[in-house]
Formats: sequence, structure tokens, C-alpha cells
Amino acid sequence: HFSVNGYGGANISPHGYGGGMCCAMLPRQWQTGLKLEVEWETDPNPYAKSPPLGSDAFRTFMAKHKTNYQQHSAIVELPPYEDRLCALEVHFLPCNQVKVSTSCWRYPSPNSPIKEPLEMNEPAICPK
Repeated sequence: HFSVNGYGGANISPHGYGGGMCCAMLPRQWQTGLKLEVEWETDPNPYAKSPPLGSDAFRTFMAKHKTNYQQHSAIVELPPYEDRLCALEVHFLPCNQVKVSTSCWRYPSPNSPIKEPLEMNEPAICPK
């Protein structure tokens, strides 16, 4: 899951599949210095084979599996709005980097300000 300024977002899958959130509060007009706090949780093994859903074995498995979840946060600048404020898009990138956009051009439109491909691999060493 993730949140923006404390407003919750949905669970999303790696590489941009799924997601969505409601209702981050943004000012009607953009101002210099606007920042957002993005918090998110990652599952380092999202495709772990689990026992059947709803079983006691599944509940035990998930209790142990969740202990490996990692918490992250970042403060990101909110880019200037275009002519009008559209949807807030949050893009999670390798090395726990985050980009946000309020462009009316949705990813993967060539006009979208987000240019990174969906299926990026984590490098062996992340830049500081």
C-alpha cells in the first residue's frame, strides 16, 4: 500500500499493474515549494508461494511473511500544474525513488512527463 500526505492508496503490483487512490488534497492553484510526503510498503517477495487462502496455514504464513515487509518514505516536489489540475500519479521507481505528476497526459502517453519504462530492474548498487 502507499499514501500521499496521509491519504491512503491501494495495493499495487510490481511494474505498475493496478493501483489507484482517492483523494489526496492538493491546492487549487500550484505554488512554488509544494511538497508531498509519500509513504509506501514493499513486499520483497511478492510472489511467494503460500498455502491455500483462508486456511490456518495461510494465516501463519502471512504473519511470518509480513515481518519482511519494508517501510519507505520520501518527500517529493509537486511539479507545476498545467492549465488545470488533473489526477495525481505516483510512480515508484527502482532504488526507492518516487516521481509524481499532475499532468492531464496519463502514462504511457508520449506527452506524459513520466518517461521511465514500466519494467525497470533494480541496479546492483543504488545511487545515494
